[in-house]
Amino acid sequence: MDDAPFFNEGNCSGSMNCSEKNSSLLVFGEVCQAHLVMFFIMAIAYGAVALLAVIGNIALILIIMKQKEMHNVTNILIANLSVSDLLMSVMCLPFTLVYTFMDHWVFGEVMCKLNNMVQCVSVSVSILSLVLIAVERHQLIINPRGWRPNNMHAYIGIAITWVMAICISLPLMLFNIVTDDPLKLLPHFQEQYNGKVVCISNWPSETFKLTYTTCLLMIQYIGPLGFIFMCYLKIYIRLKRRNDMMDKMRENKCRSTETKRINVMLISIVVAFAVCWLPLNIFNAVADWNHEIIMNCSHNPVFLLCLLTAMISTCINPIFYGFLNRNFQRDLHAVLHFCKCSSKEEDYETIAMSTVHTDVSKTSLRLGSPEA
Repeated sequence: MDDAPFFNEGNCSGSMNCSEKNSSLLVFGEVCQAHLVMFFIMAIAYGAVALLAVIGNIALILIIMKQKEMHNVTNILIANLSVSDLLMSVMCLPFTLVYTFMDHWVFGEVMCKLNNMVQCVSVSVSILSLVLIAVERHQLIINPRGWRPNNMHAYIGIAITWVMAICISLPLMLFNIVTDDPLKLLPHFQEQYNGKVVCISNWPSETFKLTYTTCLLMIQYIGPLGFIFMCYLKIYIRLKRRNDMMDKMRENKCRSTETKRINVMLISIVVAFAVCWLPLNIFNAVADWNHEIIMNCSHNPVFLLCLLTAMISTCINPIFYGFLNRNFQRDLHAVLHFCKCSSKEEDYETIAMSTVHTDVSKTSLRLGSPEA
C-alpha cells in the first residue's frame, strides 16, 4: 500500500495548554512517511471517540433538561461540562486529525484562529466546571450548615467560567495566522515547506510563548486538579468517619457497601481526568521546553496517541456522571422512545450527582445510592 506524507505544520493540537507546536517540532531535512493503514486506524479511533462523545453528552444534556426533578446545582454544572466536552469533540478532533495528516492548512484563516481558541475554551470550561462541582459537594458534605449554592449561583458560576475561559484563550486567536510564507516568519522552516499554506502561532517572543503555555498548564491542569483532589479527599475522610459511626450504632453492611462504592466513584472522577490528560500535558511541556527530544518522525504518532487519550475524557464523563446510574439509564430509554418518566416519586441521585442529605442533629447521613 502506498505511503502518505506525514507532517504537522504547527497545529495547536487541542491540548490542555493549547501551546503552538510550530516549526520547532517539524522534522527538518526529512519527510516522514506514514502507512495508510496507520491513517485508517487513527481515523477510526478518533471517529469512534468523537461519535461516543457526541451521543453521550447530547443524551446527558437532554435527560437533565427533560427532568425537572434533576434541575439542581450539580446537574446544571454537569450539563455545562457536557456542553464543553461536546464542543471539544466537534471542534478539536476533526480539524486536528485532518491537519496532522496533511502538509498544509485547508480550513481558512477564520478557522485557524477559532479552532485553537475554541479548544482552549472547552478545556478551561471543563476543568472549571469540575472545580465548581467539587466545591458544591464539599459544602454539602463537609459544611452542610454553612453556605450552600443554589441554582442561581450555578448559573452565575457557569457564566464566570465561560468568561474566564475566553479571556484565557484570547492570545491563541490573536497570534494564530495563516501564511503561505512560513520561511519569512519562522526562518528555521525547511525549503520543502515554503509556499505551502500553514496555520501557525506567531508569538511576539519565545519567552512570551513559554510564559503563556506554562501558565495555562498551571491554570488548566495542575492547580485545579490539586484543588479537586483535596476536596474529594476531605469528602472521603468525612464519609468514612460517619460510616464508621453508623456501624457502631447499628449494623448496616448494605449501607457501608454503598458508601464505599460512592467513594470509589468520587475518586474515579478525578483519577480519570488526571490520567486522560497527563500524557498530552507531558508531551506539550517537553515540546515547549526541550523540543529537540522529539524532533524526529515519532512526533506525529506520539502526539496523535496523546491527543486521543485526552479526548477519551469526553466519553468518560457521561459514563461516570450518568450511565452508571439506573435513573439515568431509565431516562435515556425514555428520551430515545419519546416517552415520559414513569416514576416521579423515586429519588434521583445521590452523592454521584451531589444530592447528599445530611442531618447533623441526628448524627446520621442518608445517602441515596447510585444504582448500577
